Amino acid sequence: MSIRIVPEGELTQAAGEIPPLLLPDPKTLYLTRARRLELLAAGHAMADYLNFCARIAHAQHALVAEHPLALPARDAYFTECARHGLPPLGSAAWPRDAVWQDLLDALLGKLLPGTTGIVADAIMTLQGMERSEREARASALLAGRFDSVSAAEALFVWAALSVYFSQLAAALKISTVTEPDESRHQCPVCSQGPVASIVKIGDKAGLRYLHCTLCESEWHMVRVKCSNCESTRDIGYWSLEAQAPGIRAESCGDCHSYLKVMALDKDMALEAVADDLATLMLDAATEEQGFARSAINPFLFPGS
Repeated sequence: MSIRIVPEGELTQAAGEIPPLLLPDPKTLYLTRARRLELLAAGHAMADYLNFCARIAHAQHALVAEHPLALPARDAYFTECARHGLPPLGSAAWPRDAVWQDLLDALLGKLLPGTTGIVADAIMTLQGMERSEREARASALLAGRFDSVSAAEALFVWAALSVYFSQLAAALKISTVTEPDESRHQCPVCSQGPVASIVKIGDKAGLRYLHCTLCESEWHMVRVKCSNCESTRDIGYWSLEAQAPGIRAESCGDCHSYLKVMALDKDMALEAVADDLATLMLDAATEEQGFARSAINPFLFPGS
């Protein structure tokens, strides 16, 4: 089943129906992530990097408050996307506003003080770069061409793009409908992949949602199903329970990929991006079994 976005008011959700899509709340999510990263850093082998990523998340939180974005009207664009079943913020169709580069400049300005080494070099390189070059890097990353952008530069470009897209996603006035085809491996809002999946608690107890690595939206997918190829035939689970309670790697024997599943009933403080980054030991153990990660973490790019 795929999720298609339709104009607000065209469809209403029936009582008790599973919400197919949860739009983000950028006013709180980056602060929650920053605090979780700081908590996870205590005593962690990657403490310095987790704390640096917490700085980025704090800066993202500040940008949301300092640079609030309104969703452009863009005439009939959103109606046409709904008509043709296209993600409204998909990189193939959405014409990015130059404001995302203003967000990047502000982010870099917040992070450069106190930063040294390769990371500081990457920040200064981006600061001195022509906007056309930065647009080219953004386009490459959104198209999945990670090897064409250095991992250090990708970290900051993606962080700014996330603040841009998450605010636009939060402002969407839409409804959603599920349709009978197999295409839930990409975000129905921006077309990017999930960083991890979350099994919810509360009024959505037991439901699994995939968390977008870019716009921070979440979309429903049934459990015990590959989030990459949607096979249900050969699903396996791997865990390091003592080190990471509530987190398992869900592997697929058909496409040989895996994605982490985080159960909030085991640990309600789990946060998709932060806890994915802090459990790279589980990635290593799963990859030793012959599976390849199907997603990127926005703080860990496989660039050059």
